[in-house]
Amino acid sequence: MEILSAPTGGTPAVIESKAEFSSAIEKLALGIGPIAIDAERASGFRYSARAYLIQLFRREGGLHLIDPIALAGAEEVERLNLLLANTESVIHASSQDLECLREFGVVPKILFDTELGARIAGCERVGLASLCENLLGVQIAKEHSAVDWSIRPLRPEWLDYAALDVEVLLDIRDKVEALLLEGGKLDWAKEEFSSALTFTANKVRRDPWRRTSGMHQIKSRFELAIIRELWNARDELAKSIDLAPGRLLSDAVLIDLAKHKPESYEAFLALPIMKEKIRNEIQRSHLPRWWQILQGVYEMDQSLWPEMRARGESIPPPRVWRDKFPIAHIHLQHARALLSVKAQEVNMPLENLISPEIVRKVLFNEGKEKITSYSPDSVKSVSESLHSFGARNWQINLTADALARARSESEPPTNPAPEE
Repeated sequence: MEILSAPTGGTPAVIESKAEFSSAIEKLALGIGPIAIDAERASGFRYSARAYLIQLFRREGGLHLIDPIALAGAEEVERLNLLLANTESVIHASSQDLECLREFGVVPKILFDTELGARIAGCERVGLASLCENLLGVQIAKEHSAVDWSIRPLRPEWLDYAALDVEVLLDIRDKVEALLLEGGKLDWAKEEFSSALTFTANKVRRDPWRRTSGMHQIKSRFELAIIRELWNARDELAKSIDLAPGRLLSDAVLIDLAKHKPESYEAFLALPIMKEKIRNEIQRSHLPRWWQILQGVYEMDQSLWPEMRARGESIPPPRVWRDKFPIAHIHLQHARALLSVKAQEVNMPLENLISPEIVRKVLFNEGKEKITSYSPDSVKSVSESLHSFGARNWQINLTADALARARSESEPPTNPAPEE
């Protein structure tokens, strides 16, 4: 198998001036067909999700590497948007890149997402490297995917990697489209692409600290208060210095502090996890701050401790349904079984057939614990619920009947599907 280490015509220099940016747009306008777009962020290194490199490629329009930091606010971006208004943008895993592209000012209007399209087409592995191997018969290196792209100057081997990502993307797009056409799924994919473009990021999640990794280990409101206060203090500091929060204090340390509740600064420093996870000067310099936050929680009135479950959560987690919502639990078991069969029939991952979150919302039915007789009216009712929760038309057509049947069941299935 051929191994690619750099683009066919070599890796171009990074564009940092408005004149070079303008010239690149002119060349892209002379090209034909879709434009491949990629962006590199510094996830895990910086607090922000901004792009630190944007790659563009179009057949007969050239390959261009844009420095969005040097060109922030450049009016040339609007010229690029005029080109993209009537040109398909090909992006791999667009949910990861659209936000940072928009932050720079680039707003694609017509999308082909190769990762999402490959999922719908039924490809077992949908990473860019896997699709290159399985669809194009070539290998590309991915060892630079997690580097710190905020570093300047960017290293030549990183730029080779970034340039290759867009050079192969248009060929992958054509292969994925052929698979979608063959499977009669192209219209489904187009609905998903359109939805991905119109999707706007959710409003700021209430109590984002509840997503701390390892929260299943937390057993009391007092421990929740420790997590909340430390998480919020860490997030505020990380944002102010544009550093990934985990590089100040890892989630593992937050959980360990909540579980052990050290009674003195000496005991705080002596915890094994502190020696294991606090490794550099910036982490050590903020230890007194975290201890001060911890002391504040110790003195906090219990009425200020958070509840075990966040207010406003639409539905409880499925793990409690068996005991508290037994009918919904039975319906969920049947739905998993029926939807798994449907996913196999259309050769697609279950989570792409229909979002598990949407399934849970339909079946929980606001906790009413109601068994509904299966009928055309019940299918219509489920279809309306699916639509209200954001399911696309093709998903509704494929899943509404199965969910209506699941809601008519009163006994658990003989062979229930594994719990999520």
